[in-house]
Amino acid sequence: MWQVEYLKEAVEDLKRLDHSQRLQVLKAIDKVSSNPLPQNEGGYGKPLGNRNNLKLSGYLKIKLEKLGLRVVYKLVREKDVMMIIVVSARAEDEVYFLAQKRIDK
Repeated sequence: MWQVEYLKEAVEDLKRLDHSQRLQVLKAIDKVSSNPLPQNEGGYGKPLGNRNNLKLSGYLKIKLEKLGLRVVYKLVREKDVMMIIVVSARAEDEVYFLAQKRIDK
């Protein structure tokens, strides 16, 4: 199991969700944390890339289709840490712009 850590802002993202959404997101994170590697390495992670002026190569996402939510995370392989960057709506790539903003600071 990889250790899951959250950016301070990602904890706030979770708090803004309603109870049932929060439970589903945490359940998805827990499942993916058992093997958060990219899919091309046999894991659950869906790799992100660079597009729309966003530089998210090396980051991964969890899609919660029914909720319209995405979780963006980064692997810190030398520490076996899955760092949650953002939990937000997929709407018009909002989640990816938020991720870029948090990465850049």
